[in-house]
Amino acid sequence: MFNRQSQRQHWLADHFGHRNFSMSPASADASFRQYFRVIINDRSFILMDAPPEQEDLTAFIQVQKMLIKNHTHVPQIFGQNLELGFLLLSDLGSTLYLDVLNHDNAESLYKQAIDSLLKLQLTPQTTPLPKYSQQLLTDEMCLFDDWFIHEHLGYQLTDKQRRILKETRQWLLGYALEQPQVMVHRDYHSRNLLLTEDNNPGIIDFQDAVHGPFSYDLVSLLKDCYISWPDTMVIDLCNYFLNRYNDINHSTISQRQFMNWFHTMTAQRHLKTIGIFCRLNYRDGKSNYLNDIPRTLNYLKQVAEQYPELYEFNQLLIELQPKIKTD
Repeated sequence: MFNRQSQRQHWLADHFGHRNFSMSPASADASFRQYFRVIINDRSFILMDAPPEQEDLTAFIQVQKMLIKNHTHVPQIFGQNLELGFLLLSDLGSTLYLDVLNHDNAESLYKQAIDSLLKLQLTPQTTPLPKYSQQLLTDEMCLFDDWFIHEHLGYQLTDKQRRILKETRQWLLGYALEQPQVMVHRDYHSRNLLLTEDNNPGIIDFQDAVHGPFSYDLVSLLKDCYISWPDTMVIDLCNYFLNRYNDINHSTISQRQFMNWFHTMTAQRHLKTIGIFCRLNYRDGKSNYLNDIPRTLNYLKQVAEQYPELYEFNQLLIELQPKIKTD
């Protein structure tokens, strides 16, 4: 019975005809997937190790085929074994957007990422993607209640507070569902974009793609869990996206309408991400994600303070604040 390391070595040896190769860890992942950089004859590949009992590679392969066909810059697949949970991919490099973004290059790099996002959104769905349904959006927002408020803060909600959270979710849902619906990467941010010499950026981690609100990936990009930017820059880049989107799709969406969609989508996404960061800590033992909660919580507060409809929700966040500070 091979252990996982032996399985990787044997599968790669078979794939490369038992020629010499080296393998080293390439990156960490919030899921059960692991990535290794494989070097053979001065050529570099990435091995994705996705244990089949925890991860299904089918979605990755299906989405990759659609994106490649649409000339989106994603890894090519050079080998696969779905029974073992291995994919051998082209190596797009190791320079994440997060590693190089600064005030001098941010505008240029983000515009390139937005151009690629608009291309991704237009990808023909030859295999229909799952819908970013009302149920899925709601389940994601409920992670905030279950994992942040209950598990992380140890706070017991009153009936009134549960009602406020439910009404907040319903209000946000309306804005999510009324938007144009497109292919959504679902995690389009600085740790999943690689700086590349040609056709920048390289896009990874797209296996959870769905058909959903067109502002979602822009929120992931500009209200990033791992880096934040001044509001003026975010608004300028939102305008860049909207102008390009309107030109491409011959639409006339106003800036006011779009920013409402963008802000409310920010709240939906970060109710989800705050809950996920807590779940990664308590369920999966990945405590480093707790460090990113203050930034995401700040995004949430900014939206809550902006809309009268979220007054009660904002008051709830204020009530939770002492517990957050002392946790």
